[in-house]
Amino acid sequence: MNLIDRYLACWNETDPEARAKAVAELWTEDGTYTDPLADVAGHAGIATVIEGAQGMFPGLVFTPGELYDAHHHTARFTWHLGPAGGEPVAVGFDVVELAADGRISKVYGFLDKVPS
Repeated sequence: MNLIDRYLACWNETDPEARAKAVAELWTEDGTYTDPLADVAGHAGIATVIEGAQGMFPGLVFTPGELYDAHHHTARFTWHLGPAGGEPVAVGFDVVELAADGRISKVYGFLDKVPS
């Protein structure tokens, strides 16, 4: 499973224990997540943001978008949020910085399309 698949799996994981485990495996202990709606650090903070997004958009799932690019220790990619197999209600663009061990140290998220 590649980085984007693992990342989106975290965002789609609804079981709190499984989500906490997935976040801990993917992010460094001091990892950060920043977007227009959140600015958190650490596994608990990241898991809480994910839980909040799921609460705002129950039943919707994150899927990979069209763009993926990476070099050195940085990757960027787009994602969609919507009903499984349906039209996305939100589209975003994330930039991810990786630590030496391959885990995520920082995520900078941008929202390109949001529900009105």
